Amino acid sequence: MNKCVLKNDFLQIEYLTESQRISGLIPAGKPNMLADLSNLPPIPTPYGNFYFRGGHRLWHSPEALPRTYIPDIGEMIITELPNGVILETQTEPGSGIRKRIEIHLAADKPSVKLIHTLVNDGLWPVELAPWTITQFRLGGAAILPMPVGNVDAAGLLANRQFSFWPYARINDTRLKLGDEFTFFNADAILPPFKMGYFNPHGWMAYWLDGILFRKTFDAHVDSLHPDNNCNSEIYCGDQFVELESLAPLKMLNPGESVDHVETWDLFDGLDSLPGEVQSYLNQK
Repeated sequence: MNKCVLKNDFLQIEYLTESQRISGLIPAGKPNMLADLSNLPPIPTPYGNFYFRGGHRLWHSPEALPRTYIPDIGEMIITELPNGVILETQTEPGSGIRKRIEIHLAADKPSVKLIHTLVNDGLWPVELAPWTITQFRLGGAAILPMPVGNVDAAGLLANRQFSFWPYARINDTRLKLGDEFTFFNADAILPPFKMGYFNPHGWMAYWLDGILFRKTFDAHVDSLHPDNNCNSEIYCGDQFVELESLAPLKMLNPGESVDHVETWDLFDGLDSLPGEVQSYLNQK
């Protein structure tokens, strides 16, 4: 597939022109951090074959087959912006949803702002949540900040909850649960692993090749999210690891749209992280 490039002195972003994907996240002097999954077989659906491809994509949650896996191929509307671009799909058959990703690359630092939009072009309301999935190469470590502190004055109520998918092993050796931070070592071990939780801090990170990637998003503490109220999820198979963020569930009426904004920042080294996280990553 054809690729186009956005770049500054610190970072190169590559995106596809025939499928709504960001395929390249390339820090200066480093290899692409994103996974290339062009070797994976497609998933057949009533609307055609869905190809994973790798990189970053926009879906809508809750996950369901075939709704989530409607192919993102066909003519794209591409609008160039100063230091950016808008990638917009045609309306999905079946769901009536149209997807848009607006990409803004900072001029003077390795930072990207992504505005993800879902538009209901259908004839009936649809309950959904914008769901953004970033697939990385294996070999690094994911950093997940945990909820801390009391949720009531007496400290009697639970402050943390996790969702584990049926195939995930609770005792997966890659998972290192901690009170303030949880780590996941992205190694090629099967079966796959997926976990989600509500993350009030609004950020997740991935450490790879001496570069820290951090995605930041709004944490809507008082809103209901999919998957037992998860706004942050991690998935790892034997070829890639995903950092996923989710917006709240919304009943989207015909003609309405909903946005979910992420900011990506890259850091060379560990100075931006708390000492506990630095110590763990230095041991990897």
